[in-house]
Amino acid sequence: MVTVEVDLVRVESRLAAGELSCPSCPDGVLARWGFGRSRRVVGLEGPVRPRRSRCRGCAVTHVLLPVSLLLRRAYAAELVWAVLQARAAGVGHRRIAAAAGIPACTVRRWLRVIGRRVEAVRQWFIGVAVTAGVEVSIPPATGTAVGDVLAAVGAARAAMVSRFGPGRLVGAVTAVSVAVACSGARLLAPEWPPVSGWVGATPVAL
Repeated sequence: MVTVEVDLVRVESRLAAGELSCPSCPDGVLARWGFGRSRRVVGLEGPVRPRRSRCRGCAVTHVLLPVSLLLRRAYAAELVWAVLQARAAGVGHRRIAAAAGIPACTVRRWLRVIGRRVEAVRQWFIGVAVTAGVEVSIPPATGTAVGDVLAAVGAARAAMVSRFGPGRLVGAVTAVSVAVACSGARLLAPEWPPVSGWVGATPVAL
């Protein structure tokens, strides 16, 4: 799976031009290979049907997932981010769920996933910031675990904007797009980040 920008026309153009690299082999280039199944995502207009690709070198296939989505989640990344922001502000999961129109059990599950690995997630995004930026300032503690994660994502975003510009990578470089792209859309995956920690690379197709 490879994260790409939301602009489907640009994704198609980059595929046709051979500008998307394969994450499975060093010199591979991705080409068109059909589409994934269509599905509804809460928070997005219309059904989503991700483009599939196949490496011209190793023949491995990859789904091209836009940064508006998280892997295996039925809710838009913006909604997930809003939940995390509310939690960092001290709001309980039931109030967050009621305000967002999301089942309380779903919100609680998201928060538990982040909570179990909060320091590893924070360190991952600090690693992104240090790798991408120059003279990066490590954000101070915010007083909440989720707040510390959001601050680390903010530091990563600032470093990437400083180095590449506000729209160079996957469209507009927002905190949400950085959180999705630099986690390979696995921000809420229980097994992410890897136990080995920061490895100095992201699955973003630049």
